[in-house]
Amino acid sequence: MPAQPRLPPFTAESATAKVRAAEDAWNSRDPERVAGAYTVDSRWRNRSQFINGRAEITRFLTGKWASEHEYRLIKDGDDWRVYDIRIEGVSLVATFRTEFQDEIGSSGFEGLLKSLAKKVDTLKAKG
Repeated sequence: MPAQPRLPPFTAESATAKVRAAEDAWNSRDPERVAGAYTVDSRWRNRSQFINGRAEITRFLTGKWASEHEYRLIKDGDDWRVYDIRIEGVSLVATFRTEFQDEIGSSGFEGLLKSLAKKVDTLKAKG
């Protein structure tokens, strides 16, 4: 019978703190800080690209973030989710929140849902 894998001695609180620290590091967009959270011999895969070790992680993230817009990641169970995207300083979350509040204020929640359904139908019709 194979030996049981070792499990980290995490409590729910310490595991949550570790995940939040990873979120904070990633969201700092500081390649050195992110790479420092991984072991020296870490291996990453990005689509067909393989990244080995902290130095390559730092180079990869430097290039990646130079060509991307701002965004925040949040850990949700086993998945990472994009929380907000900023383009030229404009937050999509804030923009949609304002638009949704305006629609709810004038047409109620049902009006918002109808408006969103209409937008989806329009996009589907365009192909």
